[in-house]
Amino acid sequence: MKVSVIIGSRSDMPAADDAVEVLKDFGIEYEVKVLSAHRNPEALDEYVKGQEADVFITIAGLSAALPGYVASRTTKPVIGVPREVKLKGLDSLLSIVQMPPGVPVACVGIDNAKNAALLAVEILAVREESLKKLLEGYRRKMREQQN
Repeated sequence: MKVSVIIGSRSDMPAADDAVEVLKDFGIEYEVKVLSAHRNPEALDEYVKGQEADVFITIAGLSAALPGYVASRTTKPVIGVPREVKLKGLDSLLSIVQMPPGVPVACVGIDNAKNAALLAVEILAVREESLKKLLEGYRRKMREQQN
């Protein structure tokens, strides 16, 4: 598996679906898990430590501890997607982007799981030429549609 999508709650599933749609379009293996950093940290810890994924996409709202928790348990790239639950999503955004030095988490815009998936594709494309070519085609098509 290449990408693990972890959501903190079933209510985050629509955002996970957005990420999965992109991953499918690029033919990337993925898995979606519901694991809360607050309600079930032991299971989350066990999952992350045993995971063979190359990249983690973590989707969480409110205090949004999930991305930081995952980043503290792995040296693999972690991408956080803040959810708009309260405070227009700023609480989640700030929780993700304000990680302490040494434990980075990449962060995309509020409720922008599609960009998280595209960032995961870019990370994987660093060493997979076929993905790089697909990304170039995707961007070209995007430019053409805007003209």
